[in-house]
Amino acid sequence: MAQKTPGLLSRFGADTAFMSFVAILMAFLYIPIWVLIAFSFNDSRSLTWPLSGFTLDWYRKLWSNSDLIAAIGNSFYVATLATVVTLAVGVPAAMVLHKFDFPGKSVFRRLILLPITLPGIVTGISMLNMFKLMGFPLSLETVILGHATALLGVVVTQVYARLQRLPPSLEEAAFDLGASPWRSFIDITLPNIRSAIIGAGLLSFVLSFDEIPVTFFLTGRDNTLPMYIYSTMRRGVTPEINAVGTIIVLLSLILIVVAVIATRERKK
Repeated sequence: MAQKTPGLLSRFGADTAFMSFVAILMAFLYIPIWVLIAFSFNDSRSLTWPLSGFTLDWYRKLWSNSDLIAAIGNSFYVATLATVVTLAVGVPAAMVLHKFDFPGKSVFRRLILLPITLPGIVTGISMLNMFKLMGFPLSLETVILGHATALLGVVVTQVYARLQRLPPSLEEAAFDLGASPWRSFIDITLPNIRSAIIGAGLLSFVLSFDEIPVTFFLTGRDNTLPMYIYSTMRRGVTPEINAVGTIIVLLSLILIVVAVIATRERKK
């Protein structure tokens, strides 16, 4: 028994150190978010601690700010359509990479990651030059195309990785039973890559929603929410911005719950 005591103490010390590290890491990540939420209910415009009082006035003023509401609507419009375009192009591209061998396939797989690895300012300037050469006026639609181009690699890599783990015998069995390629995709492939598609779509939506560099170069007169916040930061962080941030945190939590429910694997 005496020999086991040092081992137990050592294990307890290691567990305590690990849990302390996790607690510090979680605090580093989430304390700023709780501070933002707390100041969204402060009845003073000054960001000083402790809070001087509790109020919901900033949320009421948020809905009366037409420019801010328009920017929020533009961000949802851009992020939604950019996600749809990215999925519509990225999923078939991943299927082609998975099923077919062609010259330059390995190079293509690496080049498709280039828009992700490049700084946003480079992507934004490049697409701005392209749109000007083609005579396209800058608008929210050019922002959508820019975001879809930049995020295409997210969808392709995630869906392709899931397809690589899919046993080929499943599709072969479907073909042996007389299923057409389309039926095999609907009944076999799609259910197995559903979680990857949902995850890639949610990630693309979030990345598009808060994108600034590409949006800065490709937007016209319409502002998105990140661009609106960036332009108002010259006057400092206002309580309305904290209220918007709190609402976005709540929506993000809802998206996480939806993603967990939608991607939950069925019990065998």
